[in-house]
Amino acid sequence: MKKKKMVSIVIPTYNSEKTIGKCLKSIKNLSYKNIEIIIVDNFSIDETQRIAKIFGVRIIESKAERAKARNIGIKISKGDFILSIDSDMELSKNVIKECINIFHEDMKVGGIVIPERSIGENFWVKVRDFERSFYADTAIESARFFRKDLIEIAGGYEENLVFFEESTLPQKIERLGFDVKKRIKAEILHHENVLLSKWMKKKYYYGKTAYQYKKNFSKYTFQQTSFFYRFSIFLLDKRFYSKPLIALGVISLKFFEYFAAGIGYISTNKNI
Repeated sequence: MKKKKMVSIVIPTYNSEKTIGKCLKSIKNLSYKNIEIIIVDNFSIDETQRIAKIFGVRIIESKAERAKARNIGIKISKGDFILSIDSDMELSKNVIKECINIFHEDMKVGGIVIPERSIGENFWVKVRDFERSFYADTAIESARFFRKDLIEIAGGYEENLVFFEESTLPQKIERLGFDVKKRIKAEILHHENVLLSKWMKKKYYYGKTAYQYKKNFSKYTFQQTSFFYRFSIFLLDKRFYSKPLIALGVISLKFFEYFAAGIGYISTNKNI
């Protein structure tokens, strides 16, 4: 029997003790077993590393933003495929199995999109989950599962960006002539702690590298950043009006995000 291809799962962490156990447990429960797990930890001061060691994963320490951390993990990985996730995510049982099946069917596939669900207790998490449900087959989504050989050719993630950093690698692989838009059914469950003050600070920080992102990755920039395009996705879909309160929350949250990211953009690019 032909040996199954290995999949390397790369996870950047920083003070992730609340979610890393759930993340790693979901990986251990995957139906596809030929995997390795690499954690690139930004010198956490909580119990992140202790919890991770219980699961027998490989841990590398590096003072790095997420894009650089992902590249570090990819560089030392042994897998034929790479799955890049965050420490607050859980994988449903057949995520990797479905991704592998697509690659076996089509050699021109370079990256695969895995749909995400936001889970949590507060109102804004419900808003995020509803918002995400409208992004299927749009440029808002980005592939997370890749052929490692194509990552090496493409040069990995862009380490100087935090604005849409997850989108940089699939776009670079697409430039090589490969499809990065295939989408599976199995989902990622994303434990999002959406507290407005912290959320806005994060969007402000992202906005600081927005200009450089737009300059280097212009193909999808309009769809990913345009206020009018983003709102048209919601407002032209009848399903959006099925949950009026949550829909109002989506509109409000996007206004807040655009404002915060815009301030970050202006603060870094005053002369542009």
